Amino acid sequence: MSRPTIRACYTSIRQFTYPNQRAINTRAPQPNDTLAKVRVLSTRDHLTEALSLFFNTPPQFLHSTQIYATLFHACALHGNIKQAMQLHEHMINNFPNEPQDLFVTNHLINMYAKFGYLDDARHLFDEMPNRNVVSWTALISGYAQHGNAEECFRLFCSLLQYFYPNEFSLASVLISCDYLHGKLVHALALKFSLDAHVYVSNALINMYSKSCADEAWKVFENMEFRNVISWNSMIAAFRACKLEAQAIELFAKMKNEGIGFDRATLLSVLTSLSGSRELDVDLGLRFCFQLHCLSVKTGFISGVKVISALVKAYSDLGGDIDDCYKLFLETGNSRDVVLWTGMITAFAECEPEEALFLFRQLQREGMAPDWCTFSIVLKACAGLVTERHASAVHSLVAKYGFEDDTVIANALIHAYARCGSISLSKQVFDKMTYHDLVSWNSILKAYALHGQAKEALQLFSNMNVRPDSATFVSLLSACSHAGLVQEGNKIFHSLLENHGVVPQLDHYACMVDLLGRVGRILEAEKLVREMPMEPDSVIWSALLGSCRKHGETRLAELAATKLKQLEPVDSLGFVQMSNIYCLSGSFNKARLIMKEMKGSRVRKEPGLSWIEIENRVHEFASGGKRHPQREAIFKKLEELIGQLKGMGYVPETSLALHDIEEEYKEEQLYHHSEKLALVFAIMNQGSWCRERSEIVVRDSNRFHHFKDRICSCNDYW
Repeated sequence: MSRPTIRACYTSIRQFTYPNQRAINTRAPQPNDTLAKVRVLSTRDHLTEALSLFFNTPPQFLHSTQIYATLFHACALHGNIKQAMQLHEHMINNFPNEPQDLFVTNHLINMYAKFGYLDDARHLFDEMPNRNVVSWTALISGYAQHGNAEECFRLFCSLLQYFYPNEFSLASVLISCDYLHGKLVHALALKFSLDAHVYVSNALINMYSKSCADEAWKVFENMEFRNVISWNSMIAAFRACKLEAQAIELFAKMKNEGIGFDRATLLSVLTSLSGSRELDVDLGLRFCFQLHCLSVKTGFISGVKVISALVKAYSDLGGDIDDCYKLFLETGNSRDVVLWTGMITAFAECEPEEALFLFRQLQREGMAPDWCTFSIVLKACAGLVTERHASAVHSLVAKYGFEDDTVIANALIHAYARCGSISLSKQVFDKMTYHDLVSWNSILKAYALHGQAKEALQLFSNMNVRPDSATFVSLLSACSHAGLVQEGNKIFHSLLENHGVVPQLDHYACMVDLLGRVGRILEAEKLVREMPMEPDSVIWSALLGSCRKHGETRLAELAATKLKQLEPVDSLGFVQMSNIYCLSGSFNKARLIMKEMKGSRVRKEPGLSWIEIENRVHEFASGGKRHPQREAIFKKLEELIGQLKGMGYVPETSLALHDIEEEYKEEQLYHHSEKLALVFAIMNQGSWCRERSEIVVRDSNRFHHFKDRICSCNDYW
């Protein structure tokens, strides 16, 4: 038989390969066609359709390790554990020997490890008759991603007994390494010349970012090739090490070099802007606006996380809250609880009522607040005068099951204290199962705010965690408010010796105030002179206040001069010196001081006090001109003053200027905001007063509790 010609072979192939269209449509489906379609569907995000087609295909047509591996990979990618387990069961039932296949088992281990089913992944690994480096890497990666650092490193060490590591196993183990173990893995990467791989270098940057930005920077600088993840990792490393300015600078360099960025880059840089303490505020706002423009230009603004980060950055930098709110409104129905919380945070300090309004809106839209939302809302409640709002939020905290959350309990202690209820602060503290340092500091600060120094000292003696700098500021402040000089001195001198706390400006300010208020002005002055740092405006203000109280003109002039240098627009230095000159009879000097203050366009803000009567907050300013019932309050005040004069009370009018009539001097003295608030409470001593055992008046700095005709400050403050 003669051999077929090339032309004849070509004709046969052409006829087989290119049949007519009708033949294609009528030909019965082949097993390979089905498997190919399953593979295509699974790789194009149609996992459910792929699995449905796969399960409905007769088992005799399915024997393909590749198709099982592909589907296991797709299940892991789409996070569908239920379908993954059905697929695994299908494979065992139809092909019981398939789990012995190295390729398929590696995909199974990887799938279960990604889902966090580490025991199942480990069981498959332990049962394998043969393993390769991929088997080890899949399990190491699973342990690393789910926080089991110890087992991750132990398994990696076992790998080294059988195989050389590759770049993926090194990168996987580095995820969970601390600095010490990370250095060992870094040395191993150098030994096997794997440090140049971008995966390994990125993992090294991430590992070093936990403790040492310099080491991370060395790795970054030595990289021959960097991808976006490399830049993102280094920016995140700077941010993690509180080097926000360097993070922002690196992003600018990244942009100048024409390197593309992604959503993760923007989020990291915006977070750095929010946390930066070194960056000038105006510069920070301009940079934030530029990032805003970039996010719009690139389309990343559509992501709710980017908008959340922008809102936080703008609010932290003191940007216009209205602009933040416009951004918030643009998200429409795509807002999540993080964005709501960010917007509430923007309003919490400056407009707490608006923050509470947004919180109510969040609930009306059926969204459940998380612990972070509650902590921010309680911060807003702390900015209000009444405890009603804090109590209402407290009820919701219990409803949503956050009562045992330490962070929220700490926020409640602070909120109740700032709203005037030290008793409720104490109740929250006593009910807590665990007290951290913030819990102790919050309750001690609450006692200081309410002038309960002895209670603060007693509580401190039971403190079971190591105190920090803030603990002692609260204690010294409490001692200062109550004039407990001996106790305050003892605490101050024990800071470094007994507790390892280096005294800071706040501690010195409390001590200057404590010594000065009891008349030990020279000791206070000596302390200021011997400070290891330059005194700030708070210290000079404390010294000046003490000089006014005790008529120390010479030292007061020095303190006032220093205060005006540090705070040129603060009225305190001018007003205090005017008062001191009036006390000493130097009325011309007092006039000159007030003239200088007016010429410098420094304005004295009136003293304010607040009191709650029958669920309504009343605000009083010095002079009482703001209150609608001022005439009735003045009349009642005159009656009370008349009764006091009958008992021998003599008003101290020496602080008023010399050429003012004596009667008007007394009127200036009587119309102090705190006196007006107290008189108004006495006027309303009907059912409201019988329900309460004390009257609580709040001024700009602290609370005064009036009980049994005595103020909690014992007329000391």
